[in-house]
Amino acid sequence: MNERYSRQELFPEIGKEGQKKLFNSRIAVFGAGALGAAHAESLARAGVGFIRMIDRDFVEFSNLQRQVLYTELDAFQKRPKAVAAMDRLREINSEIEIEGIVADINHANVEDFLKDCDLVIDGTDNFQVRYLLNDAAVKHRKPWIYGAAVSSYGTTMTIIPMETPCLRCVFEEIPSAGSSPTCDTAGVIAPIIASISAVQVTEAIKILTGRRDALHGSLMQIDVWHSDWRRISLTNPRNECPACGHRDFEFLTSPNEEYSTILCGRNAVQIQPSNSSGFELEKLADRYADFKGFSSNEYLIRFEADGHDFTVFRDARAIIGACEDVLEARVLYSKFVGV
Repeated sequence: MNERYSRQELFPEIGKEGQKKLFNSRIAVFGAGALGAAHAESLARAGVGFIRMIDRDFVEFSNLQRQVLYTELDAFQKRPKAVAAMDRLREINSEIEIEGIVADINHANVEDFLKDCDLVIDGTDNFQVRYLLNDAAVKHRKPWIYGAAVSSYGTTMTIIPMETPCLRCVFEEIPSAGSSPTCDTAGVIAPIIASISAVQVTEAIKILTGRRDALHGSLMQIDVWHSDWRRISLTNPRNECPACGHRDFEFLTSPNEEYSTILCGRNAVQIQPSNSSGFELEKLADRYADFKGFSSNEYLIRFEADGHDFTVFRDARAIIGACEDVLEARVLYSKFVGV
């Protein structure tokens, strides 16, 4: 260790021994948007030795107001968030290992992303992925820290499998579509991102340094605009919880079909075929070189066709813009991508 962490080591609850534990820790950050970017920057500056970031999306100009790792150039080039974040974090701290993965988190890969890590921190933007993450974390007994933020309001809780309630213990069912506000419908201000991330990262540091006795042990709710902080105490895991009580991890099983996701507020649909091992983008680029709006980099290809924007990734995933119908998106994917 060196002078870089000296002020953090002076904090008695961490000290030199705690700093060594951080440096020897491995953490997975699920999502590289507003919360995920804030988590990763704080953890990198704190000296966590290995940080894995997983995200499916690319940087847009609307992200820059609150997603702290990205620049105008990233948005102009539409760089994948996981890659842009990885490059930025390596500039922030060259002493640690950063792994950026451009991928959609689903039942087929979620366990691989977390099973070699000590802790998972949530930076995702939808409950489907969070329930998937919850199943994988409980199955592998990995601590994870849930967090969400929209408008000026956010909530977070820390989950220690088999010791504390898990996400399904508290929220038994996924909220119905359209029942919860999103950043694209209710907006979001940067201070709530910073506030929720601060709590989540602090909880992560407590766990990684062996100070579980200091965890807040609650469902914490914060509204920064109305200066309202609330804590709902949590007790024990529910015996009847499918994940904790019955170890029935239903979100980790899925029929062998393509994954289709309407990207809320984006006027876009994501298609991910289940039977594809990916593309050789360099060869695929020749097919689209003459299409309107064509551009490419080592991670993705973009073009326009039939009034829709296509972003095709190396893993065969595509985001089809100007589309909010899954069936239409499947037809378009088959017509222009063809696998």
